[in-house]
Amino acid sequence: MSGDRSSPPADAGGHDDRRRWQALGVGLVAAFMTLLDISIVNVAVPSMDRALGATPSDLQWVLSGYALTFGLVLVPAGRFGDARGRRAAFVVGVALFTLTSTLAGLARSPEWLVATRLLQGAAAGVVNPQVSGLIQQLFRGAERGRAFGLLGATIGISTAVGPLLGGLLIQLGGAEHGWRWVFFVNVPVGIVAVLLAWRLLPTRPTGQPDRHRLDPVGVLLLAVGVTLVLLPLVQHAQWHTPWKWALIPAGLVFLVGFGLWERWYARNRPPLFDLRLFGLRSYTLGSVIALVYFGGFTAIFFIFTLYLQTGLRYSALVAGLAITPFALGSAVASALGGRVVTRYGRPLVAGGLLTVMVGLVTTVYVLRGSPSGSVPLLTAAPLLLAGLGSGLVIAPNQTLTLAEVPVPQAGSGAGMLQTGQRIGSAAGIAAVGALFFSSLSSTRGDWATAFRHSLLLAAGIIALALVAALVDIVGGHRRDPAAAHR
Repeated sequence: MSGDRSSPPADAGGHDDRRRWQALGVGLVAAFMTLLDISIVNVAVPSMDRALGATPSDLQWVLSGYALTFGLVLVPAGRFGDARGRRAAFVVGVALFTLTSTLAGLARSPEWLVATRLLQGAAAGVVNPQVSGLIQQLFRGAERGRAFGLLGATIGISTAVGPLLGGLLIQLGGAEHGWRWVFFVNVPVGIVAVLLAWRLLPTRPTGQPDRHRLDPVGVLLLAVGVTLVLLPLVQHAQWHTPWKWALIPAGLVFLVGFGLWERWYARNRPPLFDLRLFGLRSYTLGSVIALVYFGGFTAIFFIFTLYLQTGLRYSALVAGLAITPFALGSAVASALGGRVVTRYGRPLVAGGLLTVMVGLVTTVYVLRGSPSGSVPLLTAAPLLLAGLGSGLVIAPNQTLTLAEVPVPQAGSGAGMLQTGQRIGSAAGIAAVGALFFSSLSSTRGDWATAFRHSLLLAAGIIALALVAALVDIVGGHRRDPAAAHR
């Protein structure tokens, strides 16, 4: 089907053109809100510590527990939306996210805050695959690329702007209670999103609703596998025993068991996740690119915030402003990348990855020695360049990865893709963070050197994503000389 906006897709659920874009707008607002909560809380940690008397372990769970439960429910929630309709799953997810945000803001103890963060992460995991599935359901051709471009901009901006918005809210709310507004800000947005989603989102899934049970054994195997893989990554700073790493191979065993179970289950009933999707080269290599890229991409903000706030004693607000050039570059390039991805294909992603690497290496160069000027000013231009490259990676890669996924499997396919992103983020932060602190210790507190070393590792991780993109490009040329331009 063409990308003509005057003719909505046949499976748009009766939605006219304007209504489709309004529904997308609601989805993007919810996605922004849930993804923002991954990074916005980082700058609020010192304030939470003072207000609640939290231990380092409590604070680590506040940060990592959200990412853990987020990753756990992505695939089951996506499958539920595919089978029973995305509106119900989306509305329940946003409502739960709004409620848990309220409870987190009202927390009176570290245990209360940790519990609500775990529930909040699970709610975010329910919401996000519905947004990708909605784009697959309502848009086709060039329109789908533009819609994913907007989603990519949302992902990039929410990740990068979190520290800035968190710093502003803490500044306005005060050192003692400003952290509560990091959570309360979600409440009015969530209420409006629930009301609009109930009116604008499609009421039925594509085709006939699937009345089969939603594969509880598959859900359990996947949940245990993902938990065992993620736990040592998100708790690496608090669990000092080397035995923690034994959980990762144990998790991989459960994930292999999940794959075998899904293969058997699919003989008679719709599985939680259709393994045949990995038979699509675009889906497999795109998932690898996303997993590896997020391993380098999200680690950048983690170490940069530490360097600026703890090492150089900048305020949370200034630290957030320093990351803004990356967010602006990502927003502009994501919108552009979504429009041209159908013309240039995977080479666009490869070019974006190379640009990110150039921006990061340039950042290392301008911080060589002992930088005498303002670090936020010195890094503004190279981070802008890296942001422009990132915008050409996230949205175009998601468009290409999901391009061949059938619409009835769009939610579970997007859920598995995002699960890989969450695992990649946790692994990248663990690896880059470990090098950062190791270098800081070996150089006796030289924050600039530690930051440069860890930033080079992040660039190296992104280089691995570039290799995967080049493999896809070369494979496309061998199979079909025109494949790289689709």
